[in-house]
Amino acid sequence: MINKFKKHHKKKKKTFFLFRPIVYLFRPISYLIEFSRHKIEKSIILELMFVFGISLLCTIIMYNFSNSYFTSATRYSVVKYDKGIKEIYRRSLELSDRIVSDKLNSKEDVKRIQNIIDSYYNDDTTNRIMIADFEGKVLFKSSNVIEEEINIDDVIRNNIDLKDNIEYSSPSSDGRKEYMSINPVSFSDTKAYAIIKGVPRKEVQYYTKDISFLASLLSVTTFIGTFLFLTKRKMKYIKELSSGLLQISKGNLGFKVTKRGNDELALLADNINYMAKELKEKIEKERKAEKTKNELITNVSHDLRTPLTSIMGYLGLIKDKKYENEDQLYNYVNISYNKSEKLKTLINDLFEYTKYSNDNNQNQFENQVISLGELLEQLAEELVPICEDNNVTIKKEIEDYKTFVEVDPDKTVRVFENLLMNAVRYSLKPGEIGINLYKEKSFVIVAISNQCKEISQDDLNKMFDRFYRLEKSRSTSTGGSGLGLAIAKNIVESQNGKIWAEYKDEKVIFYVKFLLV
Repeated sequence: MINKFKKHHKKKKKTFFLFRPIVYLFRPISYLIEFSRHKIEKSIILELMFVFGISLLCTIIMYNFSNSYFTSATRYSVVKYDKGIKEIYRRSLELSDRIVSDKLNSKEDVKRIQNIIDSYYNDDTTNRIMIADFEGKVLFKSSNVIEEEINIDDVIRNNIDLKDNIEYSSPSSDGRKEYMSINPVSFSDTKAYAIIKGVPRKEVQYYTKDISFLASLLSVTTFIGTFLFLTKRKMKYIKELSSGLLQISKGNLGFKVTKRGNDELALLADNINYMAKELKEKIEKERKAEKTKNELITNVSHDLRTPLTSIMGYLGLIKDKKYENEDQLYNYVNISYNKSEKLKTLINDLFEYTKYSNDNNQNQFENQVISLGELLEQLAEELVPICEDNNVTIKKEIEDYKTFVEVDPDKTVRVFENLLMNAVRYSLKPGEIGINLYKEKSFVIVAISNQCKEISQDDLNKMFDRFYRLEKSRSTSTGGSGLGLAIAKNIVESQNGKIWAEYKDEKVIFYVKFLLV
C-alpha cells in the first residue's frame, strides 16, 4: 500500500514538473490581465477605449461573416473558352513541329504521317485533324473528317478573327461553335498546313461582389448596438447622478447618491455627497447663527432694559423733585449709580464676548510662558476678602507650582476670575471652593469646584451659552451678566485649550485643560 502511494505521489510530482513551465508562462499573463483590469476600472477613458475596442472587434467579425454570406448569395457565373482555344492551338502547333522535326516526306512517309495524326486523334476524339496543301486539298486527315478540300483563305481569315474576337466558325452538332487552328507544316518535298477543328473545352468561372451594402449596414448596426449595450450601465449611472444633483438643487441636502466603482464617476459621486453635506452644514450653521443673533438681541434687550428702566425711573423722580428729603435724594442717586454700574458691566461683558467669539480673535492674543500654579495662587489671595464677605473659603491642592503653559496671561486671568467669581456667587453658604491643579500626560488640568444643588446634564451642557442662568429667578441682582462662562469658553478654546463642567458628589466642577510647555 505504501509503495502504491509512493508511486502515485511520484507520478503526480512528475506531472506537476511537466506543467510547471506552462504555469510560469501564464502567470505573467494573469498578472498583466489583473493589472489592466485594475487600471481600466479606475479610468473612464480606458473603459471607453476598451468598450470601443470590443465593439470594433465585434463589427469586424460581423462584417466578415455577413459580407461573405451576402456576396455569395449574389454570385454569378461566366463561361469562358480561353483555355480550350489555347489547348487546340497548342496541339496544332505540336503536330506541325513534330512533322517538321521528323523530316517526313509527304509521299514516302504517308503511313508515318497518318499514324501521327491518328495518335493525336486518339488523344482527343472531339477534334478533327487534317493536313492540306496551299490549294486547300486535304492530304491527310483523321477518321472523323469528311472534307476532301477546304478554302485555305477562309480558314486563315477566320483564325485571325477568332484570335481577336474569340468567336467561332460554324456550329457543331450540339449547337456549340467550333474553333479552327492552322499552322504551316514543312515536308521534305513540299509545304502544307496543319489544321485542327474542334469545339473548345468550356470553363465556368464564378464571380461575387467584393463589398455588400447590407453587410456594411449590419456592421454599423452591430457597432452601435454593442457600444450601447456595454455602456448601458455607465449611462444609467450618469442619469442617476444627474437625478441626484437635481434633488440636491431642489433643497434636499440630505439626499445621497450611490457610489459605484472606482473611476471618475465614483469620485464625482463622492464630491456630490461631500458638497451636499457641506452645504447642509453651512446652511444649518447660518440658521444657528441667525437664531443665536436673534436670541442675543432678545437677551441683550431684556438685560439692558431692566437696569435702564430703573435708572430712568429714579432719575424721573429726582427731576420731578418727588423726594421727601436729602437722604431720600441721595438714596435715589445711589440706586441710579449702582444700576449704571451694572449696565456698564453688562455692556463690557457683551463687548468682550463679541470680541472673543470673532473668528479672527487669534490675532488678539499675546502668548507667554507662565507658571499656572503661581497665577492661581495669586488669584486665590486676591479673592480672600470677597470670599469672607460671602461666607465661603478657598481650598487649594496644587500638585506643582512650576507648571508652565504658553497662554496670554491677562486673558487667562479673566478665565479663572470668571470661574472663581461664579463659584463664589452660586456656592451654598457657608461653603468651600476648591482649586485643584494636576498633570495628565502632556496636559495640565485645573479643576474649580463648589457645593451646589443637583444640576442636570442638560443644564451642564448649556452653562457656557451666553446669557444662560442656572436659576431663572436670578438675574443681574446676583452680580453676573450671564456672559462670564461664555467668555471663558471662547478664551480657552482660542488658546487651543478645553473647558467643560461636571456634577458629582454634590459639587459642580469646572475643568480647564492646557498643553504643557
